[in-house]
Amino acid sequence: MRLARNLLALALLATLPAVASDGTGLDAGDLAVAAALRDQALAGTEAFDIVESLTTEVGPRLAGTPADAEAVRWAQAKFESLGFDRVYLEPVTFPVWLRGHERADVVAPFPQPLVITALGGSIGTEGALEAEVVHFADLAALEAAPAGSLEGKIAFISNRMVRFKDGRGYGPAVGARSRGAVEAAKKGAVAVVIRSISTNSDRFAHTGTMRYDEGVPRIPAAALSNPDADLLVNMLRRGQPVKLRLDIAAEHPGEYTSHNVIGEIRGRDLPDEVVTIGGHLDSWDLGTGAIDDGAGVAITMAAGAAIGRLEQAPRRTIRVIAYANEEQGLYGGKAYAEARAAAGEIAAHQLSAESDFGAGRVYALRAGVDPAAWPVIEKIGEVLAPLGVVTEREGGGPGPDVGPIVAKGATWAQLAQDGTDYFDYHHTANDTLDKIDPKALDQQVAAYAAMAWLAAETDVDFGTLPVRQP
Repeated sequence: MRLARNLLALALLATLPAVASDGTGLDAGDLAVAAALRDQALAGTEAFDIVESLTTEVGPRLAGTPADAEAVRWAQAKFESLGFDRVYLEPVTFPVWLRGHERADVVAPFPQPLVITALGGSIGTEGALEAEVVHFADLAALEAAPAGSLEGKIAFISNRMVRFKDGRGYGPAVGARSRGAVEAAKKGAVAVVIRSISTNSDRFAHTGTMRYDEGVPRIPAAALSNPDADLLVNMLRRGQPVKLRLDIAAEHPGEYTSHNVIGEIRGRDLPDEVVTIGGHLDSWDLGTGAIDDGAGVAITMAAGAAIGRLEQAPRRTIRVIAYANEEQGLYGGKAYAEARAAAGEIAAHQLSAESDFGAGRVYALRAGVDPAAWPVIEKIGEVLAPLGVVTEREGGGPGPDVGPIVAKGATWAQLAQDGTDYFDYHHTANDTLDKIDPKALDQQVAAYAAMAWLAAETDVDFGTLPVRQP
């Protein structure tokens, strides 16, 4: 293949003597290899084939299920087939939650079915539960309700998420999902239903994790699709009591041990220094987990494989991680960080990045590194600029599975993706392969491959960050 031969020639060029005088530790040959990786990816990669394989051959990958185990086997075999130097598993243990049946019906005054989904971690109703609905515009309104005011009632929180390219509407909205059950139970409610944390108008309900607090009664929690939340609001506006029947089954069968699956391209000069990229292997059980996060796994696998095909490996090791059980509590990222801290390897992690925001194109490069390493980030940004990527010194943050190791002092990079429509499909049965544009996927591979190569090829230390308390 001509492009592959060109890459090999450029890799050999990188071995020619040249001194970088700009503080980046990178010379013309290094930049040429990065540009060739970028351009070859734009011409086409195997990323779409990888995510097609995952969604077809494994499908939904709820943590702790047989499909989780199959996904681990799939990822190990895929890393090996892509030619990674080393492929291995690391155990991740967590409590299991399993969805059963779920149904909601308005009993009165206007009987009709509603589309719901149980929130991850919720208990079941133990048979059908009927109660009057009390409406709250948002979580703050629920928190302000008098103690005991919801005895025997179902709390309904109807706040709507706002659409933004960078997804910043998620944070203000998601509290209803994560804390709604706790706050409703404090007021005496027997259940809570929320408007899906989403930006779509389709009749798909969005799941996602919720939590309980010690000492607070546990009540069932579910999400309505956006149109069904609108329907319930319209009923309540008519001033008549609205009674809802919920029938939800769920199980908490105990603990399970899954695995982070890791593929490495071993560094030629500094093999103990590591650049990590990755995505999470698990998904929710409603769709096939194509955009969340099959795409991220495929992008980073393909980027690592492209670097692995070069005649010469980069100076540092590139580690591609398919994290276990991100969805229900960042368990894979936490386990990875704890293992590195126990081994004294935090400082060896030179730069860590994660793709977990769907399959939209990358539009910005951000990083949290020592100021002395910013010239390297800026040089990476120059190589990514032809992709439509701008370098931003402010804002951003690590991906969810990278967050735990960053909290222990590791540095991070973010390739911000266009998430304008991400929350239309996020955590729904509509998260399927047809939502992915293969060309957008290739653009992301181009960005990840070039960034990872340059971060691993420089010998500049990216430093460490202040340790944050959990």
